[in-house]
Amino acid sequence: MVSHSQSFPNAQTAIDFNLIKDLTTDETKAVDQLIIDELSSDVILINQMGHYIVGNGGKRLRPMLLLLAAKALGEVTQNHLVLAAVIEFIHTATLLHDDVVDESDLRRGKESANAVWGNAASVLVGDYLYSSAFEMMVRTGNMRVMGILSKTTTAIAEGEVLQLLNCNNPETTEAKYLEVIARKTAILFSAATRLSAVIVGASAAIEEGLAQYGQHLGIAFQLIDDALDYKASKEDLGKNLGDDLAEGKPTLPLIYAIQKGSKNEAEIIVDAIKNSKRDAFNEVYAIVQSTQAIAYTEQRAEEEAEKAIRALSVLPDSRYKEALTLLAKFSVQRNY
Repeated sequence: MVSHSQSFPNAQTAIDFNLIKDLTTDETKAVDQLIIDELSSDVILINQMGHYIVGNGGKRLRPMLLLLAAKALGEVTQNHLVLAAVIEFIHTATLLHDDVVDESDLRRGKESANAVWGNAASVLVGDYLYSSAFEMMVRTGNMRVMGILSKTTTAIAEGEVLQLLNCNNPETTEAKYLEVIARKTAILFSAATRLSAVIVGASAAIEEGLAQYGQHLGIAFQLIDDALDYKASKEDLGKNLGDDLAEGKPTLPLIYAIQKGSKNEAEIIVDAIKNSKRDAFNEVYAIVQSTQAIAYTEQRAEEEAEKAIRALSVLPDSRYKEALTLLAKFSVQRNY
């Protein structure tokens, strides 16, 4: 555990994610044990796939957000631990389904579950994780919790469908792209931080502030993810470079490059998006770099991170509030 005297780096220093993570070490172990207990099934494949996915690295960022916010509000209760596990189950279920839809063969640097066990098993085990998440949340006995998470999972599904509709569509606007990531990614961040307040009956102002923090942080996080597809190494990224292009996803770097590039450059990207052309990656990569599309995407992410930090003004000062602030800064500094 981090001692009370340990200080965080200043804004100019590279942020050590593990320093933040250490603040919830004990609680995270308890959440991991809950996850292991809930994955106990007499259906062997569920055990195998569940442990493979949940144990396959990852930052456990969403549960950590809930736990840090709970600590910033006073203490972590058993219901906080349960909801942290619920959030991780929902996130893991979306990853299983995403990899099937996207036909991905890598997840966090390892073979994706669908590459190992096939699409049918991945979809069904994803459904099992969703069902388990709802079974767990019922235990809190809090109708607001169930209402928030029901709306959240619905919004995630809507975001997935919107993304599918935008695939291979080079006319997708920045506004439409942001709508997708607000629903598909950011809403689960927002639910995690909101629930930390709901479960202890915090004021409406605190609840809304934490929800806004999670929403803006989630958007910033996804913007950087999309930038990294044209910036990171395969080893850092944990997936194949150019996956977004190969899937015909018009992410912000591509949307901006189409707007700012020459007519010929725009046509190259439009063709690559329409036809999911991974073999055009090097050419598209050069255009993305020359149009400053990565810098623009990172700037938009920084704006969202700043909004997230401002939303934390509802919290009293503490090292946990400071950690949440640093997480927003880390979200735009990271290279993985």
